[in-house]
This record gives sequence, C-alpha cells and structure tokens, in this order.
Amino acid sequence: MESEATGMRALWARGHAPVDPASLVAFRVAFGLLGMVSAERFLSFGWDERLFDAPSFHFRYYGFGWVPTPPDGVVTGLFVAILALGSLIAFGLVTRLATVLFAVLFTYVQLIDVTTYLNHYVLVSLLAFWMCLMPLGARGSLDAWIRARRGRPPRPPLRAWMLWALRFQVAVVYVNAALAKATGDWLLHGQPMGIWLAARTDTPLVGDLFAHHEVALVLGWAGFLYDLTIPLWLSLRRTRVPAYTLLLVFHGMTAVLFDIGMFPWIMTAAATIFFEPAWPRRLLGRLVGPRDEASRPIEPTRPRRGLAVTLAIFALLQVLWPLRAHAYGGNVLWHEQGMRFSWRVLCREKNGSIRYRVRWTGSERERYVFPQRYLTDHQEREMAGQPDLVLQLAHHVAADHRARGYEDVEVRVDAWVSLNGRRMARMIDPDVDLSRVPDGLGKASWILPAPGGAPIRLQRPPRVAEDER
Repeated sequence: MESEATGMRALWARGHAPVDPASLVAFRVAFGLLGMVSAERFLSFGWDERLFDAPSFHFRYYGFGWVPTPPDGVVTGLFVAILALGSLIAFGLVTRLATVLFAVLFTYVQLIDVTTYLNHYVLVSLLAFWMCLMPLGARGSLDAWIRARRGRPPRPPLRAWMLWALRFQVAVVYVNAALAKATGDWLLHGQPMGIWLAARTDTPLVGDLFAHHEVALVLGWAGFLYDLTIPLWLSLRRTRVPAYTLLLVFHGMTAVLFDIGMFPWIMTAAATIFFEPAWPRRLLGRLVGPRDEASRPIEPTRPRRGLAVTLAIFALLQVLWPLRAHAYGGNVLWHEQGMRFSWRVLCREKNGSIRYRVRWTGSERERYVFPQRYLTDHQEREMAGQPDLVLQLAHHVAADHRARGYEDVEVRVDAWVSLNGRRMARMIDPDVDLSRVPDGLGKASWILPAPGGAPIRLQRPPRVAEDER
C-alpha cells in the first residue's frame, strides 16, 4: 500500500510538472485556424441555411429535445461568431473566454439536428472542452513584460497533465476507430472499402488499381493497423518523426479519396501534441535563430483533487462509453444502438428506402406517407439507415395527423436497408405501431436482426479488345 501511495504521489508530481508551452500554443493556433476554416466553409457553401434553416423538422438526440431550434438566420450568425472566436483563439486574444464560447456555440449547433452528426465535430467539442481548462493565451517575454508593467501576476504555467489529456483524447479516437474496423466485412471482405474505391477508379495514376478487390483488402488492413498503432508510434521518441510522416500520407490520401470534410486536417493538427513540448521553439530557432526568453521561477501548484477526480471520471467515461454497443448484441452497424459517440469512423456504407403506413379511426385502408414530405434530401439520406431517426419521424407523422383531427393514429413503416452492398432487407418490424414505441436507451426489440451472408464483392469488368468494340 505504501508503494502504491508513493507511486501515486510520483504520478501526481509528474502530472503537475511545468512544461514548455510552445507545443500547446502551436496547437491552439492550429485549432483556432481550423475553426475559422470550418465556419467559413459552412458560410461559403450555404450549409448553414441548407442544414439548419431549410428543414421544417429537426431530429433530436435522446435527452436533448429541450435544445431550442434557432429562428431562420440565427445559425448564420452563430457561424460568424464561431469564425470570429476561432480567430481570437488563433491569435491568443482573450483566449479562455473565446474558447469557452467557441465550445458552447459549436456544441449547440451540433445539437440542433442529429443528421449533421460527424465524428470530428464531436472531437472538436471535446478538444475545446479540454482547452477551456488550460492557460493557452499569448505568452513570452513581451507578454510577461506587459503584465508586469500593469501589475498583473504572471500567467500560470502549463502542466504536463494538459499535454497528457490532449494526447489521450486523440488516442481514444484512433483506437476506437480501429476496433470499429475489426469486423468480417472490413478485414475479410474488404467492404465498404471496395464500394468506395470502385467510385474512385477515375483517380489519376492509381484509379485502375481501385477496381481490384485485393487493393480494398490491403487498404482496409492498412487502415485498421494504422488506427490501432499510430498513438503508440507517435508516443515513442525514436518512431515519432516517421510516424508523423506516415500520418501525413495517410490523412492526405483520405482527404483526396473520401469526402470527409475537415477530419484529416483536424487529426493532422491534433497529432502534433505528441511531439516534445518545445518543438515549435526549436523549429523557429533553426529558421530565424535562437531567441532569448525572460525566465521566472515556477511556483508549485496546490493540488486540486476535485479537478483531478473529475478529469479521471471523464477520461474513464471516454473509455467505457464507446463500448456500450456490445451491451446490445447483434451488429451495431445495422441496429445503430451505441453507434454515435463511439468513434466508428468510415466503417459502413448504408442506404435505405423508407415508407410510412398511417391508419386512424374510421380509415378503411392505410395511407402511404413518404419522408420527403417532412425532410430535406440530406435529412432523408441520413435518416434512412438509422432506426432511432425512423422512430422519431414516425412520432412526428403521428403528431401531425393528430393535429389535423385524426384519432387513434397508428404509424408503421416499410424500411428496406442495404448494409455494405448486401441486398436490401427489412430493418424494422413492419407490424409494430411506432407511434406507441418510446424512444430510449434500452434494447430495441422492434429492430429486426441484421441480414446474414457476405457483403457484395465488386468484380472488375473484363477488358474489351479494340477490334471487338
């Protein structure tokens, strides 16, 4: 017991040891710039209006139905604010306040509609949360001189645990992305990688290779092994530089081949925190020569055990929450229970066709209601393969009919879905009245089992000789 206590004290001391702020400041600058670019993309492409203003109905996360829907035009203002806050973060101006506001506004926008969910949006919110706890403002000899002239105390130093927290967050994403790929479809059948590559055969130089099934298998295994091991290689001094070089190649390829937005650039920037804390200062010294920095003694911090316990619980939740899908059994890529917030990045291709059947008191036959009556094209594509969203819309369809005077409304659904190129199969029991099925976290018995059998295997069409054309 005494040795364990000594070990914990040593770990505590290491975690609170001051570190060179250069790497975290560089990360802060990159984070702010990426936040600006992301917001600018939404504004330039009109996604703020298309995804948030155009829909007349919004899908909600379970437990967050209370989140207010902003009036038309307000989301545009929110993205303008996010862009401005990103610039403040990048330049180190009122950084703590800017980071807190950025985290709140960015997270709020994502809570408006489930169909805008992307893994890297969640990552941005989590990284912003961690950054709120860190003194990441502008610092250096000039900053120290100004604060001294104004009679302000020196900025608190950055501590080692702050680097650990960000490294841990990045590692959680990579490792869970690898575990999500540990399936027969991905590792044995090369799907959905084969489907995606088949749509990229016009890629210059390498397009012809993408028509071969073996290439999909090789790239699938490469992606799995990369995600599983890259945090380790980035953590080791000897392998860090080649690992980061591989990271640049990997995320560069994913950015070219797949339409996944800012994710490659966010991971590329976030991975820099695995380098030594002083790396930006050393790099700058090589480029422009060494720079003298004013030094001051670092005062020891008083332990804040409440904060430590809170962060430990949060970290444990990050480890356990992605594993919740195993409690439901079955194929999570099919029933989707436990799918979100589990870092299942690029692991399935799903398409569906949805038709609701509505009946009420006095009706002689069912009325067909199609999702496009209530949804935008984007919402319909996202909803078609996600059972809980099909359920949400069923509730809305029932409420709409009740509001128009119909009584004892029943809503059933014909939901046909294809997973990783398989033949379409029913995803939801067509005999269940979904209007009476409550949403929740329990196992959904109204979702039918996933179809068996291997996914599609695309074959390269035989070449036709010139004289046969």
